[in-house]
Amino acid sequence: MTDQGTSTGVQAAIEAADEIFMATFNRGDTAALADLYTENGQLLPAGSDVVTGKEAIQNFWQGVMDMGIRSVNLEPIEVEGHGDTAIDGGKYTLRGESGNVLDRGKYLVIWKQQAGQWKLHRDMWTSSLSPQGD
Repeated sequence: MTDQGTSTGVQAAIEAADEIFMATFNRGDTAALADLYTENGQLLPAGSDVVTGKEAIQNFWQGVMDMGIRSVNLEPIEVEGHGDTAIDGGKYTLRGESGNVLDRGKYLVIWKQQAGQWKLHRDMWTSSLSPQGD
């Protein structure tokens, strides 16, 4: 078992949770994706209202997939542990069916540890692309 009480242990645990998020998204399983969030988890997408709760989160991610986004890649840059909370900041890339980049940007996630499992609690991201897409 990873020592999640140390900075290195928290970082490894969050990076593993990021891998699970990517794999779940990439296989298109929105129900399992929503289960990676806390009961009162929130998405804070740019240009949109706050999305709260697992059902709303599942519907949001289904809408993203329905727009043609097929895969996400997360690149954690900094992970900080604070007891049963961790902050994960990094870069993301979203790709379409043919592997073309549809968006790239940065993210900040607050994780909460519940019953020994790290779950997304607050999930915020913003594009690094200009409104023209470059």
